[in-house]
Amino acid sequence: MKERARTLLAAVIALGLGLGACQSRQEAATGAADRPVNWKMASAYSATTPIVGVAGPIWSQKLEEVSGGRIRIKYFDPGKLVPALEIFDSVSKGAVDAGWSTAGFWIGKLPAVAMFSAVPFGPDALEYMAWIYEGGGLELWQEIYAESNLWVTPCVITPPEASGWFREPIDRVDQLQGMKIRFFGLGGKVMQKLGASVQLLAPGDIFPALERGVLDATELSMPSIDERFGFHKIAKHYYFPGWHQQSSILELIVNLDRWKELSAKDQELIKLCCRDSIIRGLTKGEVQQGQALANMVAEGVQLHAWSPEIMAAYRQATDEVMAEEAASDARFAQVYESYTRFRAQYAEWARLSRIPMAQ
Repeated sequence: MKERARTLLAAVIALGLGLGACQSRQEAATGAADRPVNWKMASAYSATTPIVGVAGPIWSQKLEEVSGGRIRIKYFDPGKLVPALEIFDSVSKGAVDAGWSTAGFWIGKLPAVAMFSAVPFGPDALEYMAWIYEGGGLELWQEIYAESNLWVTPCVITPPEASGWFREPIDRVDQLQGMKIRFFGLGGKVMQKLGASVQLLAPGDIFPALERGVLDATELSMPSIDERFGFHKIAKHYYFPGWHQQSSILELIVNLDRWKELSAKDQELIKLCCRDSIIRGLTKGEVQQGQALANMVAEGVQLHAWSPEIMAAYRQATDEVMAEEAASDARFAQVYESYTRFRAQYAEWARLSRIPMAQ
């Protein structure tokens, strides 16, 4: 009898160990559920910057609410954890858990990822999102970032930007020759091709450089954001359209090891909160610009549209830059092929379905 009892006890213990091992394997595969998450997130934008900066703390708060307070990701302004242009490397190495930035900042490191930030003469927000989410763009983006130990997703998408601030009117392309200008991403390469001396500065560094004459001109974003940075106090000539950024994407990047530690449920919550943030960014972005323009015009800003000749020069230089980038970088060529194939398929639908602006 005692022998049977010992055998039964051994069987129960073995069963328990087996169930425990099974549970451990499941947790390892999916991430343990309901673990507290306390991360720090470095941002390229101050939390007071309209749309792109303000969106970060709102996203963090929303994520904390929907997780019942279990997921807390604290937003840090530029320089509080690391400088804005060091976010990619810091998150990749795990020195910082997450980053709130835009892929165009990393063009010198990974040229292809600029395609996931803004493309000169590129799509509006709706078409851009269609390529990212349904046309293979996001899969390529995540594949490239995974090679640097990062996970990424879009978390803000903005409407068109302005084209920039200039001290004097620009009537000819040759006026760009030698001009010291802050310009972003692939658009900056286009301006370089046209003879400008281009610098890529973090947003908070632009006004002092413009004020001291280190810059002759600058672009940053749309009117409500540009107004916040005060460029109109120095340069009074504001140009449109933003040919270089008809729509722009901000990214959430997460150290890949940290991402894999999350449960599938928590990963999905983060993705859903980013999609919510995208809607907010688009609607806030559209509604704020009229008032910002009116405010700056009242302070003496002159609004300009680029001449057809200058726009044609921008487009030609864009075509040359894209061809050169694709020829020199295999990853860029891969992403550009996906992007151009999607746009070619989309073009007929866009032509048939949209009312021409002139009407």
